[in-house]
Order: sequence, then structure tokens, then C-alpha cells
Amino acid sequence: MTWQVVLGLLMMASMIGVIFIGFPISFTLLFIALVFGSLGLGHDLTFNLAYLQIWGTMKDDILPAVPLFIFMGFMTEQAGLMERLFLALRNMLAPVRGALYLAVILTATIFAMATGIVGAAVTVLGIMAGPIMIKAGYDARLSAGAIAAGGTLGILIPPSVMLVVMGPTMGVPVNFLYAAAFGPGFLLAALYAIYCLARSYFNPSLGPAVPMEERVTDIKIILRELVIGVLPLTGLIAFTLGTILMGLATATEAASCGAAGATLLALLYGKLTPKALKNAAIGTMVTSSMVLFLAVASNVFGAVFTKLGASDLIANTLLNVPLPDTGKLLLIMLFLFILGWPFEWPAIILVFLPICLPVVQKLDLGLSKPELMLWFGALVAVNLQTAFLSPPVAMSAYYLKNVVPQWSLGTIYRGMFEFMFIQIICLALLIMWPEIALWFPRAMR
Repeated sequence: MTWQVVLGLLMMASMIGVIFIGFPISFTLLFIALVFGSLGLGHDLTFNLAYLQIWGTMKDDILPAVPLFIFMGFMTEQAGLMERLFLALRNMLAPVRGALYLAVILTATIFAMATGIVGAAVTVLGIMAGPIMIKAGYDARLSAGAIAAGGTLGILIPPSVMLVVMGPTMGVPVNFLYAAAFGPGFLLAALYAIYCLARSYFNPSLGPAVPMEERVTDIKIILRELVIGVLPLTGLIAFTLGTILMGLATATEAASCGAAGATLLALLYGKLTPKALKNAAIGTMVTSSMVLFLAVASNVFGAVFTKLGASDLIANTLLNVPLPDTGKLLLIMLFLFILGWPFEWPAIILVFLPICLPVVQKLDLGLSKPELMLWFGALVAVNLQTAFLSPPVAMSAYYLKNVVPQWSLGTIYRGMFEFMFIQIICLALLIMWPEIALWFPRAMR
């Protein structure tokens, strides 16, 4: 082991330690990359690497889709489509035990296809469903878990911003990665719904049906709300995702159309006020800046880390672990699962995932290389969704606590833990049956 490799390992350890202290990830990555690169490679080579990585990131034709999809999500939220969708589903499902759980999960699933913004989804769901669930006597822990878990579906179900970032990192076309994520995303949503309905069926006190006096019995009103609340949003989703999956438009082109369509819907619903437009623009700038700056910083960090030779050492060590190839895959999944507890998804996708990719590419799991990468991308996406449901980061808990102060943080955490185990079950099913992720990409070829 050369001194440069040792320096690279110290570089990784320093990065993890400094981030744990609480320093911003992006600035930490850049600073540590420049310092350790200058020590191990020299100033000239380090700054040349930084220049090439920054220029290469700027030329990426996929990353411009990030702010466009984020704006689409914020504008859809400002248009009030989520509230209409939830109320329509609540009225339709009113006689069913656990109706509000099911309405939350279905609303979150549909809305996830219009926005990949977890914070916005959890917040709006909490504002809408939280007080109604409390008034209806629903179990606080199960309610909090359903809202937090449902809101995080946006990280997995296309047009997920995480998948847009993951595609170039893995060298996988975004449209095929989207297709691979649909099966696991809908499976996970179905498992959430089945779990909530089953518990409400066997213990009606956890989720009683909506009282008769609060139900809307006029079928015309229910159908009208479904048409107004569901059809426009469905049309926007079908147009945006359909053009990507059919190869008619790139992710960036479809995202621009989706952003324009969401703005048009906000106008038609009478919600396109200067304040709404300002809120959507500011939210887009803040979120996009964080993701894109982290993409630049992580590329510089990764280039220096690889040049020092530490990346090859870690990859070779993993390959030489005395386990079958399936065991090595499970070891990588465990590694990413543990990283999801203290780190958010951008750091894992942009910093740690590239270290694992050389190992995965050499595994013999009975799949061609393109299908192996698609399957692995779907596994990572399901795995990283736990980052929003597992402490100490668990941002979903803080989003929900801010809008539903009646629920303690402990109650919210306990509710999220139940749904995190469902995610682990979904991950296990996906490992055992890769076809869950691969059937749609195969159908597209």
C-alpha cells in the first residue's frame, strides 16, 4: 500500500468525520479534495482535475432536468392539486376501514409521479391529513408512519430527482432507470396500503371508517371532484413521463414541458399568484443549488480520491471478500443502508456509489451488464428511501413534526420504523426476483 493510497483513505475518513460534526457537505468535499489532492498529487494536477470535473459536470445534458423537475413539483404543490386529490379519494373511500390511510398512500403515490420533492409531499400531506386523522380517532403512530412513508415515495417513483442524478453517475439512460423504478415503487406503495388496511381490518380502532355524517353521498359530487382533482394531474404525468419512456423526448425536454404544464394548471385553477410563483422559484433555486453544487463537489472529490488509488483498493478488497457474488451484493446493500442513516441521498449517490460500481460490474448474477446496472439502480433507490425514515437524519420526521405538532417526535419515529421494515421486505423481494424491476425496461426494448 503506497503512501498516496493511505492519504486517500485518510481523505475519506476526514470527509466522514467532518460531515458528522455538522459542516456543509458540498464545501467539505471541495475543501478536503483540494487539500489532500495538493498533498498527494501536487497543486497543478489537483486543480487540473478540478477544472475538468467542473467543466464536465456543466456540459452534462441530463442535470438541467433537475431544476425543471423541482420547479414542476413546487408549482404542482402551489396549484393545490394534492389537496383536491386527497379530498376526492377520502370521499370515495369513506366506507372503508382505514380509508384515510389508503387515501394518504394513494395520494402520495399519484403525487410522487408529479414531483420528486419529499419535503413538499410530506409537508402537504401532514397539513391535509394530519388534523383529519386526529379528529377521526386514527392511531397517531400508524398515521404518522403512513404520511412520512407515503411522502418519501417521490424519491423512488419517477420523475424522481434522485434517479435523474443517479443515471449519469451509473452511466445508465435515465428513461430505462425510470422504467426499472416503476415496479419497485408501485410494489412498495401496495405493501404500505396492504399493511395499513390489514391492521385497520383486524383492529378497527386504529382506522375506523369515516362517520356517516361526514361522508359525501352524492355520486355526482364525488365523480366531479375525482375528474377535477385527478384527470389534469394524470394528464400532466402521462405526458411528462410518457414522452421520456417512449424515447420521444430527453429527460430535460420532458421536464421543461412538465414545468410549463404545471404552471398552466396553476393558472387554470386560479392559483398562479405572484406569491405562489415566488415561492416556487425560491424553493427551486434553494433545492437545485444544493443538488447541483453537491454534484460538482462530489465529482472533484471522486476524481482526486480515485487518482490517489484508494478507490481501487476498496473495490479490490470488496471483490476479494470470501463470499459468493450474491453475498457481496448483500454486503454492498448493507453498506449503503447503514450510510443512509447519517447521510442524505445526494452524498451517497455522488460520493459512495461510484466506489461500489466497479465491484457490482464484475459480479456474476446471471444478468447482462446493462440489466445488472438497471437492477442495481433500482435496489439502491429502494435502499436509500430508508434515509428519509431512519434517524438521526430522518428528514421526514422533522417535516411532519413542523406541521402536526400534536404528534411527538418519538411517536413519529416509531411509526416510521414500522414502514422501514416494509421497505426492507420490498428490498428483499427485489433481490430475489429481479424481474420486478426489469420487466418494464425489457418491454421497452
